[in-house]
Amino acid sequence: MQQPIPNSQFLIPYCLHLADTTLILSHRNSEWCGHGPILEQDIALTNIALDLLGQARNLYQYAATLMGDEFDEDKLAYLRNPSEFKNHLITERPNEDWAVTVLRQFYFSSFQHYFYSELKNSSDKQLAAIANKSLKEVAYHLRWSSEWVIRLGDGTTESNAKMQNAVEVLKDYTDEFFVMSNEEIELLQQAISVDLSTIKNNWQQKINEVFAEATLQFLYSTQPKIGGKLCQHTQYLTDLLVDMQVLQRTYPNSVW
Repeated sequence: MQQPIPNSQFLIPYCLHLADTTLILSHRNSEWCGHGPILEQDIALTNIALDLLGQARNLYQYAATLMGDEFDEDKLAYLRNPSEFKNHLITERPNEDWAVTVLRQFYFSSFQHYFYSELKNSSDKQLAAIANKSLKEVAYHLRWSSEWVIRLGDGTTESNAKMQNAVEVLKDYTDEFFVMSNEEIELLQQAISVDLSTIKNNWQQKINEVFAEATLQFLYSTQPKIGGKLCQHTQYLTDLLVDMQVLQRTYPNSVW
């Protein structure tokens, strides 16, 4: 009889949350492929999408090993319903325009940078290895997105207005980065997960630094939108998964 894996009841949803978040943002970014403002940046954002997809694969593969032989990365990505996904709500929002897209990436990459910097010290060696590898990719994502925020914010009157509008659009979505789930609290006792409260100040400082250079005003949330980790989502995710999962559901057992 197979012995239960220690902490698996907490590790599985934790891995799924991290994997779902990167997968959904990867898909959103991939929607820009062939539609970017210039070819070089179209390719850059597509590469970021691929990096995020790679992170998702590593995390799904780890979750699958914890869940048993009947699961694999494809089933976890393509055969779960919206009510089973644990991604941050900011990642399922439609792209809207280039300003919203690059600001969303900047917010998320800033969070990932500090998050992975802590997770690489996790007592779970697999999570630590994934974080260490991903951190090298995130460094580029953060540099690329922050440069675009500054370029548009400190650009023309019109580009500044579009960036400030993007700040308004996303202002209620960033607080969710720092909400600890029950699984994260449990895993923190074994030094597996990250204490999100310890990275919030660093995240805010990074945002403030880039916004100062971009001549943008950061807006604090008055009605934070949270619940993604609890599988509480918007219609946006349902519509996204219909598009993303159509091949696997139409032709079962297809592989990556």
